Amino acid sequence: MKANPKDVRTGVFYIDGDVAAAEGALAAGCKFLGGYPITPSTEAAEAFARRAPQVGAMFIQMEDELGSIATVMGASLSGQKAMTITSGPGFSLMMETIGFGAMLEIPFVIINIQRSGPSTGLPTRTGQADMMQARWGSHGEYEVITLSPDSPQESFDFTIKAFNLAEKYRAPVMLMSDECVGHMTEKVEIPEADKIDLEP
Repeated sequence: MKANPKDVRTGVFYIDGDVAAAEGALAAGCKFLGGYPITPSTEAAEAFARRAPQVGAMFIQMEDELGSIATVMGASLSGQKAMTITSGPGFSLMMETIGFGAMLEIPFVIINIQRSGPSTGLPTRTGQADMMQARWGSHGEYEVITLSPDSPQESFDFTIKAFNLAEKYRAPVMLMSDECVGHMTEKVEIPEADKIDLEP
């Protein structure tokens, strides 16, 4: 299956990794983002929210990260491709629900633009300490798929891949970026819709 041309903003753009991830989600056919603003991921949610009305998608800012991940699972269960975007402290709050989603085999994408430090941490400093939490964050034994981009171009490409893997394996998939990649600005090439393969 190919991407829908109305969902894809084809061209060459000078954008940051956060915006590239949002464009990747839209190109993948994501129609729902449930999120709560948290640095350094807010730009991704804002980019998705700006484009959502043009492609028939929806962004809902929830009261917190617990509500965000719950609405994402509900949207997925209703048949929509869905995701949330967060950073370390929000990721911690989502863990129980992510485990629940893995148990129920609900496909959705979690984008974590990591920052450094425990607890509230340092919102404007890069870190990759959430990687272990991505693997073993919730209790019990379950498998997760995790992708980690190292450029804005990979943020776009890997977000599409994350949605394809979520649909194929019926599981939550995590895109583990970081503040450096999220705020790094460089050339991103977004191909024509007929060059983007999607999992049905």
